[in-house]
Amino acid sequence: MTRAPNLNALPYFEAVARRGSLSRAAEELSVSPSAVSQQVKLLEQQLGVKLFRRTGRVLSLTLEGELLAQTAGTALRMLTDVQANLGRTRTARRLNLRVSPSFGVRWLGPRLSDFLQSYPDWDLRVDAAPDPTDFDREVMDLDVRYGTGTWPGLHCQPLVNDHVLPLASPTYLASLPKDDPLSTARLIDSARALCKWDFWLWHNKVTTASNQKTILMDRSSMALQLALDGAGVVLESLALASAELATGQLVPVTPGIPVLRFPAYWALCPARFTKRRPVRLFLGWAEQQATAHEAEIAGLIKKHQLSIAEIDPETQISSKPYQ
Repeated sequence: MTRAPNLNALPYFEAVARRGSLSRAAEELSVSPSAVSQQVKLLEQQLGVKLFRRTGRVLSLTLEGELLAQTAGTALRMLTDVQANLGRTRTARRLNLRVSPSFGVRWLGPRLSDFLQSYPDWDLRVDAAPDPTDFDREVMDLDVRYGTGTWPGLHCQPLVNDHVLPLASPTYLASLPKDDPLSTARLIDSARALCKWDFWLWHNKVTTASNQKTILMDRSSMALQLALDGAGVVLESLALASAELATGQLVPVTPGIPVLRFPAYWALCPARFTKRRPVRLFLGWAEQQATAHEAEIAGLIKKHQLSIAEIDPETQISSKPYQ
């Protein structure tokens, strides 16, 4: 059986290979040149190969020495990085989290103080970005993403439901025909929403004018602000608009048509990450918040005498025969 190389001697060898001199390596390591020479000789004896050739006062690596120097340098740098990370772990606990922007601002943001009160000794980094995390290249523990739950190769856990319905400011709603408010309304859409107006109208068999005026916004938060400003009727989720519905800033436009409910916000990470303590603790906390949110939405739906229709966005929305 081949013996493992002498790990004590590797830093001495690597320093000589990198500095090209016993004396310069000794100075870097704060030892004598003879100590460095002895460690290199012990390593050569153990491996049974010459690692350096000497030409006068010049040391140069042999082919075997070149191969070992490349591997030793990489290994020692990796060990140094791990040691530094372990040191940081001892002094601070950190969660690196990425979220969809509107969800981060309107749902997660107002709740984060509760998380930090529960874990006051933690460092928290939140990155609000429209694109999912590349876990092979980026330092992230968890991503909360909007979609249908289809991210191949990742653990996908449903977190928060969408409850989608048309909403408008009371002033704007009062300007619309009571018997058919959508017939003359300006329709506000969010470009990234799963459930847009074309699906909602088709699904509920609602017909509007062929020259219906529409507004398409890049973010749900922008679409909601337009509705708050009285610019039109927004088709939006109560995951993002529950506060405005609760305060009466926005009101349901079509109370006779059921609210569409489906899982929309998912916690994503490589399956092995679910064993990390920060991920487990955050997911446990987030699930409690999502349960409380669902109860809040149920109360709002009951207050406004609305009903709920469950849909599957992956099969129903994606299979809609768009024109």
